[in-house]
Amino acid sequence: MFDYILKVIVISSSGALAPGPLSAATAAIGTKKGWKGGFMVSSGHFLVELPLVVIIAFFISTSGHIEEFLNPLALIGGLFLLLFGYLTLKSAFEIDEISSKEKELSPFLTGVALTAFNPFFIAWWAGVGSTLISEAILLFGILGIAVLFASHIWIDFAFLSFLAYVTSFKGLKLRAYRLLLVLLGSIVLYFGLDYLCFGLTNKHFLELITKL
Repeated sequence: MFDYILKVIVISSSGALAPGPLSAATAAIGTKKGWKGGFMVSSGHFLVELPLVVIIAFFISTSGHIEEFLNPLALIGGLFLLLFGYLTLKSAFEIDEISSKEKELSPFLTGVALTAFNPFFIAWWAGVGSTLISEAILLFGILGIAVLFASHIWIDFAFLSFLAYVTSFKGLKLRAYRLLLVLLGSIVLYFGLDYLCFGLTNKHFLELITKL
């Protein structure tokens, strides 16, 4: 069992620690909410990921139709990211003092949305994840899904909470705080454009730019 759990941790870390829209959004939330914001994002992520793992394990990964889901999810996710990026930039230019009480999107709902409407997250579970699920069931039966998920999900909670803590506004001067929000908002906008491009053309934003 230890060998399998270690494998899940290593493979899951490669995905969880990779830069992405959920990480960028969590970092932006962390500037105001600290590690608790990251924990709430993780909770939203958890709420969606658990049923998705079960669904993908028994239906989507064996249907051969995963491609049908990617483009609509990319479009919805892209629109949400553009909204989040806009609100982050708007906050950066309007702020006149560092405060954690500004109006913003819920960290929990952000975790839900950026998980449910992330086509690459679903594709990861349908591809790499489905192999891990199959192995878990083979080794431990139906309880293997619990072993797999427990070995995987703690990484998300630990990483996102730590990321949000690192970007906490505590100790930041207003100008540095504003610049941080601009940077994070710009990154989120980039991922939003990337998702929209993929949803409309099946190509990533940089691929389209380089061909112009």
